[in-house]
This record gives sequence, structure tokens and C-alpha cells, in this order.
Amino acid sequence: MGDKGPIFLAGIDRSGIGFLCELLESHPNIAMTRRTNFWSFYFRRFGDLKYPENVNRCLEAMTRYSRLQDLQPQPERIRREFQNGEPTYARLFALIEQHNAERLGKPRWGDKSLNAEGHAVVILGAYPSARMVHVIRDPRDRYASALKHRKLGRGGAGAGTALWLWSARLAKLNLRRYPDRYMVVRYETLVAQPEATLRAVCRFLGEEYSPAMLAANKGSPHGSDGERQRPIWTTSVGKFRDVLLDRDIAFMQMCAWREMSEFRYHPVPLHFSLAGGLRFYLADFPTHLALMAGSRAKLAVRNAMGRTPSARRIASGQNSGTEASAY
Repeated sequence: MGDKGPIFLAGIDRSGIGFLCELLESHPNIAMTRRTNFWSFYFRRFGDLKYPENVNRCLEAMTRYSRLQDLQPQPERIRREFQNGEPTYARLFALIEQHNAERLGKPRWGDKSLNAEGHAVVILGAYPSARMVHVIRDPRDRYASALKHRKLGRGGAGAGTALWLWSARLAKLNLRRYPDRYMVVRYETLVAQPEATLRAVCRFLGEEYSPAMLAANKGSPHGSDGERQRPIWTTSVGKFRDVLLDRDIAFMQMCAWREMSEFRYHPVPLHFSLAGGLRFYLADFPTHLALMAGSRAKLAVRNAMGRTPSARRIASGQNSGTEASAY
């Protein structure tokens, strides 16, 4: 690939990272994968990969993960090619990605896994020509969207604020560390000015802009993989006023005002009655603050210990096609 290394998308749930992934995977040169979670689920979890038995254990675990099965990995080919190079996790992950891109007839691969910003130092260190694009969204809109999807709103505004601050602070830190290899894209800018934003992203990635990136969303109801793609809507921008309670908005604006202003998210004026103000400061604020502290602790433990795929995403060993074999 020369200087055109892999592409990594970073960001938290309901930030627009999936939408940008859909646009990029419509590019004729880019094969995007979704939620492989290589770095949070498998990195360094199986010991030194110079030992074949560790490679086998790692491959068996990875190829039982349903999202990786979608890439149609070839364990025997991976083992064969892996033994002819440096025995690192980054190279093992890259082989799976490269084989998938080859299957799709595209020269470059990219990955969208949530919270990749937390692994930026490791990822960008492992792949010297890689680029990372971080999608960030107004924390109030992002939390309002999370409340409507599964259980992402658990922990209330406190947990939502903690997660957004973690991501926003890493966006700033990673951008300072890797100014030529890290890009931050505001979701609001992407949906308001999609072509201009995608042209900027393509320049950053070293790719020519392709109209196909938007054509899939404008003209055809289906993407290249047969899945229905989402249209580009701006109606979700600022919708938090219709979804969130004023006391939730007030808490988020009070605790995240600095980072919000740095990403051009402005506070909205709020007015409480005397009784409402007392309730906010004496009950709501301390409750949210405690939930925020608990969420930060949980994030720290998860980032230090790693995670494992949910049980519903693990296929049985009989169907995984990953029988252990020596090199």
C-alpha cells in the first residue's frame, strides 16, 4: 500500500462513527470492517505469539467471534503467512483485515471499533503509516440518542458525561501527539456539509474523493454490501432539547463546558424555578456526580483489564472452523 496505511475510526457509541464508516466503505479503494475490537478483546491476551500454541488459541478465540466470522477468515492461510514474519498481534490482526480487503477487491483496509481513541498510542505505534479519524458529537445530542437505543443510557447524564469527556479529552491529546496522523471530525459538520467534509477526510487519508461515497446515500437505498444505508439527516442536531430534562442538560453543561466550547458546542440558557433549582443542586447534581465518578472508575478498570465479547456474539467451536494445527 506504500504510504497509504490502514484507517482507524475512533469515537463512542451514537457519535456518528458508524455513519462515517458507511460513507468510507463506499469508496472504491477502502474496505471497512466493523467492531472487530481486536485491541480491546484480543491484544496481548494470549501471550507471546512466537509460540504456535498461543497463535492457535488467539485465532480460535477470534474466529468464534461472530463479527469476525463475517470477514470469512481463513485460519490455515493466516497461520501459514503469519509464520513468515514478525510474530506480533498487530501483524496477526492486519492479516485478517488484508485478506478481507482482498476478498472485496479493495487495496486498503480500515476498521471501525468503538473507543479506538483509547488505543491510539498502541495502534499508531504498531502501524507507522496508519491514520485515525475521530468522530465527535455534541454530548447532549449523543446522550439523547443513547437513551433511545438499547441500554446505552444506563447511568444517566452522569455516565453519559463521563464517557463523552473521556473521548473528547483523548481527541485533544491524540491530536497533539499525532498532528499529521490524527483527525477530528464533528458529526454536525459531516451531516451539514457532507461533501466538503469527506473531501477533507480523503485528503487526510491520501485518497482521491469519490462521488460514490455520497451516491449510495442519495440515489440508492442499498449500499455495496446490500444493507440499507441511512440518509443524511440534520434533524437530529440540537434535538436534545426535545428529549432531555433541563436538569440533565444543566448538569452536562456545567461539567463539560470547557471541552464543549473547544469543540464549538454552546450552552443553552436554562431557567429553574426556586423549587426546581433546589431540587437540582440538592438532589440531581450530587446524584449525577456520583454516577459520573462511578462511570469513570468503570472506564479505567475496563481500559486496564480489557474486555471480552458478549456471549451472544460467540459461535460454538464446532462451527468456527478453527481446529488447532501446528505451523
